[in-house]
Amino acid sequence: MGRVTQRRKVHKFVLDGSPQALEFPVRHREDVLAVEEPLEIRLDQLSFSVTMRTPGNDFDLVAGFLVSEGVIWEPEQLVSLRFCAGEDEDGVQTFNVVEAQLRPDVVRPDTGRNVFTSSSCGICGTDSIDAVHKSSHFSPAADPLNVPVETLAALPDRLREAQAVFDATGGVHAAGLFRIGDDGSAELLCLREDVGRHNAVDKVVGWALREGLLPLRGTVLQVSGRASFELVQKAALAGIPVLAAVSAPSSLAVELAAASGMTLAGFSRGTTLNVYAGHERISLPAAVG
Repeated sequence: MGRVTQRRKVHKFVLDGSPQALEFPVRHREDVLAVEEPLEIRLDQLSFSVTMRTPGNDFDLVAGFLVSEGVIWEPEQLVSLRFCAGEDEDGVQTFNVVEAQLRPDVVRPDTGRNVFTSSSCGICGTDSIDAVHKSSHFSPAADPLNVPVETLAALPDRLREAQAVFDATGGVHAAGLFRIGDDGSAELLCLREDVGRHNAVDKVVGWALREGLLPLRGTVLQVSGRASFELVQKAALAGIPVLAAVSAPSSLAVELAAASGMTLAGFSRGTTLNVYAGHERISLPAAVG
């Protein structure tokens, strides 16, 4: 898997009480780790942000990050992406700096990241939600998508089956974008893995932008972790009507989903799930309804 994973020698301690454990309580082996490296994002040669990520699909990550910051929303606004020169102590290209060239008419952020994107920035929830609405060019509220509950409940298993990096390391998050058909089926359009759950979502959104698919009407974004305010924000800015997570949402995430007209599901575990906003999009099986 190249720079995505790295092998390291470890000392494994076995305390299960077995005869083998008593004779060899410490074992030497190799473990596979998910790589984490910094990525500097530059806009027209000026530094914009630095994020810690798993290398791979970096152009998607940068494109999706710019969408989630409200900087761009159309592929034509992104003129080019390129890796900048950068070497480690051994003179090897690090590929850890990406420069994005924007169309001249695109409004550039003043300095650094827009503060409303951070869930720990200290501003109140109302201001955070208003900032997202001011930056959004798509409305999930108008999406007529209907998702059978059994289809939605099955997506975590579909996501898990496609997680190659997680299988190797056990140390990455995943985001999967599914297109819901008229017959209620779910087609996996894109899956991305990363040590950061926000990065995984940005990589999916960036892929969609570069493919000319925004807004992402008729889709479900399934994520492997919890549903934070930032994940709902990223989904809303991409026009995604449904976000589902295997763990819990935060209170502000639920507020933003409701205010944006999104459907937000949490604790999706195959046989049960909780819908915190937009339950109207979820349909019951005919035998139950």
